[in-house]
Amino acid sequence: MIKYFLSLLIPIFLSANLTYDVNYDKELNVLSSFDIDGSFLYDPIMNNMKNRTLAKDKHFFKAMENAYLFIPAIKSTLSKYNVPQEFLYLAMAESNFRTKAYSNKRAAGLWQFMPGTAKHFQLHIDEYTDERRDPIKSTEAAAKYLSSLHKRFGKWYLAAIAYNCGGGRLSRAIKDAGTDDLNVLLDEEKKYIPKESRYYIRKIVALSLIGSDEYYLLKSEYEYLLNRANAYSLATIKLSSGESLERISKLLGLPLAELKKLNRHLKYDFVPPYAKGYDIYIPYIKLSEFKQKYQSEPIKNIYKVHKVTKGDNLSYIGKKYGVSYKVIKDFNNLKTSSLRINQKLIIPIPKRSSKQKIDTKHYYIVKKGDSLESISKTHKISIQNIRSQNNISGSLIKIGDRLKLYE
Repeated sequence: MIKYFLSLLIPIFLSANLTYDVNYDKELNVLSSFDIDGSFLYDPIMNNMKNRTLAKDKHFFKAMENAYLFIPAIKSTLSKYNVPQEFLYLAMAESNFRTKAYSNKRAAGLWQFMPGTAKHFQLHIDEYTDERRDPIKSTEAAAKYLSSLHKRFGKWYLAAIAYNCGGGRLSRAIKDAGTDDLNVLLDEEKKYIPKESRYYIRKIVALSLIGSDEYYLLKSEYEYLLNRANAYSLATIKLSSGESLERISKLLGLPLAELKKLNRHLKYDFVPPYAKGYDIYIPYIKLSEFKQKYQSEPIKNIYKVHKVTKGDNLSYIGKKYGVSYKVIKDFNNLKTSSLRINQKLIIPIPKRSSKQKIDTKHYYIVKKGDSLESISKTHKISIQNIRSQNNISGSLIKIGDRLKLYE
């Protein structure tokens, strides 16, 4: 009987030991990709981070699930610049894979670029776009930045630390420590690098170790994350100036909210008025359908045409439609802010402005006894509003004057 039980248990023990060996090798490979010695597996602070993340694994998997369309593209771009795949988890540490992430230090996007760094790596930020939130272009910039840091410092863990605290700060730390050894730089008493950076590199390693643990993923409900194919990735399409995201969403049967999530770099729900059009992203599985169905439409079918009347100016028109005056100026190729009576302006109205009452204009003929104050109270419009609409500098109005009012 004892022999029988042993014959059952031995394969189990061997299987468990094999699983342990395979996983241990994978963990060593993760550390090697960062140029970190295997002894770091026993770093207590890193292991505490790892265990806390495992205890709240739904947060980890929720972030992975939210970014399932981005992840293949991120990995492909990292490979293109010879950056280890594990740096995927640097983006996770930075933003939890949220393209709309924004810090109180003005960093934005998946990779949390500051405006100056973004500009250095050709990420465009203007009235229409913030390419720090572009999942592809920002990853290209991050990969270039990490490659340059690796070239400068020679080790990938140093590139990750420099990404957090800056190359100058890390150079001073290495000089003070007399070495670039990770264990020395992480000394909690000497504090060669800032506390945030000491925890930052540990967090990236901890997330990478979890993400490489196939046994852990297989026994979870998120096994499918291991097998994301090209069908679950992004396709880039070029749209002409002024195209509406809402029309594309209807064309593809894709919820507008999902399309906007893939294109957070667009500040409005339309393509910027750049001469050559602009790239936006759709799920790869929708690419064939897009090619079959898409035909460009005249811009007039998407935007409202505003006829300039007395008292109009770009600032007022912009406020009326919920669009920056700069956007109106650019869309209409205006060299100056001067307008002509009866001039027609194309107004690109973003989705969020659709609830505004944009056709509630009416006129009021001034009667005996009227004043700006009485008209203001009657029509629930501020005196300043009436003045700006009608180019009135003081309080003088005359019987028979025709005042333009908006509710």
